[in-house]
Amino acid sequence: MGLLIDDSRPIFVQIAERIEDDIIEGGLPEESQVPSTNQFAAFYQINPATAAKGVNLLVDQGILYKKRGIGMFVATGARAVLIEKRKEQFFEQYVITMIREAEKLGITTEQLMDMIRKGEQAR
Repeated sequence: MGLLIDDSRPIFVQIAERIEDDIIEGGLPEESQVPSTNQFAAFYQINPATAAKGVNLLVDQGILYKKRGIGMFVATGARAVLIEKRKEQFFEQYVITMIREAEKLGITTEQLMDMIRKGEQAR
């Protein structure tokens, strides 16, 4: 779990995204227990209420659920839901933005596809 605090975004959102990343990457499998809010607070040196707000954000989305007296767990199907959500965000943030910028610069669809292929080869 590494988290670089980004001052431009609320910490609780960053906590939720870190948990999402761990679920997507397989570090927190479905039906596994997630660290407690006190553990998050200690690890990131933040207020436990802030950590709880990040966790509760994911509870509200159905990504995590609470077992009373035991803790928070990753819901079945959470990974698929998160991947779909991130794909939609990727499309909006990167693909649409890239296409708009390409249009401004007079880059054709074929030229754009060539650039993408070139980028794949370069990595």
